[in-house]
Amino acid sequence: MAGVLDTVNQRTQLVGQNRLELLLFRLGGEQVYGINVFKVKEVLQCPKLTMIPQRNPVVRGVSHIRGGTIPIMDLSLATGQGELDDIESCFVIITEYNTATQGFLVRGVERIVNMNWGDIHPPPKGSGREHYLTAVTNIDGRLVEIIDVEKILSEVSPMVEEISEGVVDDSINEVAASKHVLIVDDSAIARKQIKRCVESIGVETTVLNDGRQAYEHLMNLADAGEDVSKKYLVMISDIEMPEMDGYTLTSEVRSDPRLAKLHVVLHTSLSGVFNQAMVKKVGADNFLAKFNPDQLATMVTDRIKAANLEL
Repeated sequence: MAGVLDTVNQRTQLVGQNRLELLLFRLGGEQVYGINVFKVKEVLQCPKLTMIPQRNPVVRGVSHIRGGTIPIMDLSLATGQGELDDIESCFVIITEYNTATQGFLVRGVERIVNMNWGDIHPPPKGSGREHYLTAVTNIDGRLVEIIDVEKILSEVSPMVEEISEGVVDDSINEVAASKHVLIVDDSAIARKQIKRCVESIGVETTVLNDGRQAYEHLMNLADAGEDVSKKYLVMISDIEMPEMDGYTLTSEVRSDPRLAKLHVVLHTSLSGVFNQAMVKKVGADNFLAKFNPDQLATMVTDRIKAANLEL
């Protein structure tokens, strides 16, 4: 346990070739869950919590940690299970998502495992629409479930999803209908947010669940003789995805002359540990932190303007 607690921060810098590190933890029972170490800032024994009025029941309290006040969410409650008891013996995983810091209360933390994204798979069919998983994997014969943290955060603390007035002008709306954007993300809530934002400008969208799907889709178009850089105004891709991550997807796109001109924007919640050098290395055109509808809309409208100038 001490090794896990001592090394989490140092290991968040991992950027591999389609690889990731998972921090394994448990909630109430024997089921093992995972969270990408990229998102983890620190693991602590549960500190003293202060109750706050009119809080969401999932938020068990707030704690003053490293000079900031951080909400502590019960990950068991957030995923539809019973609340964790004896929280003094529990642990808190401090994470950073979408430029915000929060803690997740868990029963116990096990270890960190190094894996290939190819061994991380989408949730099995039949899981339903209301599950809280983005992916599953198998480690030492045990099923490990990877939780859709973005879905949890959207329910506990909903973000503004509407584009502010004045961000998109009428001239853009007039030409947007002829444009098409490819969206790639493994989180159902993130896909809905991005799709809604882009389509509110008037742009058509194609939405896929992971990098492998996107790469095969683009290859099929190229094999059919289609110019993907003409078909798609931009590909907006998450980084962390099962089967193939966004870094690898971008590298594969850039290495194929038929796909290389496609405009690629990496759209990520890895705000605190985001590796800008890696984005440049793989050849992405830009990156955006999730989820800011005004920034996303501005990026899309800028692309529309640039594409019109190229005509």
